[in-house]
Amino acid sequence: MNKKLRIKIFEKAALCRHFEMNAYKYYSQKKITIPIYLSAGQEFISATLATIIKDLKKIKPLIFVQHRCHSTYLSFGGDINQLIIELLGNIKFSTTRGMGGSASLFSKEINMYGHDGHMGTQVPIGIGASFTSKKPTIIFMGDASAEEDYVLGALGWASTKKLPVLFIVEDNNLSILTKKKIRRNWDMHDVARSFKMRGYDLKDNPEEIINFQKYFFKEPMLLNINTNRLFWHSGAGKDSDEVFDRYESEKKILGNVAEELDKKLENKIKTKWEKQLEKL
Repeated sequence: MNKKLRIKIFEKAALCRHFEMNAYKYYSQKKITIPIYLSAGQEFISATLATIIKDLKKIKPLIFVQHRCHSTYLSFGGDINQLIIELLGNIKFSTTRGMGGSASLFSKEINMYGHDGHMGTQVPIGIGASFTSKKPTIIFMGDASAEEDYVLGALGWASTKKLPVLFIVEDNNLSILTKKKIRRNWDMHDVARSFKMRGYDLKDNPEEIINFQKYFFKEPMLLNINTNRLFWHSGAGKDSDEVFDRYESEKKILGNVAEELDKKLENKIKTKWEKQLEKL
């Protein structure tokens, strides 16, 4: 993986990280009064996929997400100001007119469809959209929503029809606070393979994710990407200070150029939040 591409991915991740840190800050200060689901720690999944699919391959897929979707929205080109306004509860000018909040972001501009609130329903809905449109489709889910029966049945249908769908399991090993080993004795990549589709288990390292790009949208494929959630399931707080942080790891690997991008994006996002808060 060349350094230029890695820097491009880091830049998207930096935008996401500093957006989430500001959301954390203003939720703690009660400037944000709705429930929030922060994706800090998981940014490199969406940042890497968006760089490959949107920037390099010039594909504009249908995107179906669940509740922890800020980084997906931002990585694929969602309007930052509209997301800030959505979290602040502005009905008129936000991305979902104040009706989606943190968990149900919608954007026609980037083909991103908001979630209806039922765990995992984005999977059969996204598969139906791909089946009727024949368009490349990405469907994100968590490791808990992947356990729903209608998710598993829909995966079988997608495999049978050879749909151009990329399934992404953002696996932080937690259903709120319950770990996978308590909930099940099987893995999603094995389930995908049992349906005769490609299924892989990997880390949220950009070098690993990019290895699978040649299979994107050729036929159904599931990537179970192991990652870490830095903050609580919902709200602003930490379960532990001992969590591995991919962002800090990549920043160390890339050195000065990453430090400069980090500071640049920190200032840019801070200013955007402050300008929107001044309007309240």
